[in-house]
Amino acid sequence: MTDRYLDLLQQCLTRELFLDEEVHDVARGEWEDMVGSELRNRMRAEGWRLTRRGGDATKRHDGNDWPPTAETMVGRQRLANVRSCVESALRDGVPGDLIETGVWRGGVTILMRGILAAWGDTDRRVWVADSFKGLPAPDVEAFPADVGHDLSGVTTLAVSADQVRANFARYQLLDDQVGFLEGWFRDTLPTAPIEQLAVLRLDGDLYESTMDALEALYAKVSPAGYVIVDDYGAWEPCRKAVDDYRSTHDITDEIIEVDWTGIYWRKS
Repeated sequence: MTDRYLDLLQQCLTRELFLDEEVHDVARGEWEDMVGSELRNRMRAEGWRLTRRGGDATKRHDGNDWPPTAETMVGRQRLANVRSCVESALRDGVPGDLIETGVWRGGVTILMRGILAAWGDTDRRVWVADSFKGLPAPDVEAFPADVGHDLSGVTTLAVSADQVRANFARYQLLDDQVGFLEGWFRDTLPTAPIEQLAVLRLDGDLYESTMDALEALYAKVSPAGYVIVDDYGAWEPCRKAVDDYRSTHDITDEIIEVDWTGIYWRKS
């Protein structure tokens, strides 16, 4: 029953079970090609929007789209990796809590809490760390690796803490084993009430955000604990931050690829 519950939870969080019910906006360039000039002018003037039903199963599996309602965009492989790492840590008795730094709508942390519930673990906490107002504007003077990677104006990435709490509650997983760390990582993570971590998952995109999380939390990862990085393959600033931190601290644990962008390693 544990596997069945967690399989179902994962497919709900990605909305893979409901792809045929999803409604997506049709881009203006697409619908302008679909209609005649008279109707096109009317649609422009009246601010019409067109929608289409159904999602792309391959993109959703690979975590390569921005789903309209799903609680996560990481896709099946990276979500399965989170489950594998958390269950391995529980099975092996690795001490510590679970955290994701950069949670969007909360899907990964909801899965983490679901795993604890399914395994009957009442001692660990899941930490949900985010600004809950999107990404910061890059400080390119202090972190030149972030030049050209300004996502601060992408409103889709700004999901409020209240909305994430509501998403936890939807799955009946909002309780005192879930802790929210609200604010920029540089302000919240160094003083977070976390003693040990069994799983640290980074999803901060930028060099600054990734480095802030590593500097504050890596030392708290228990031996045999897991470090997961969502953006290593897709975002050069994130990859550089990880490589720089590993080099500075002589970390040689093998990096294992999850998919086209995610990686993880087990701390020695």
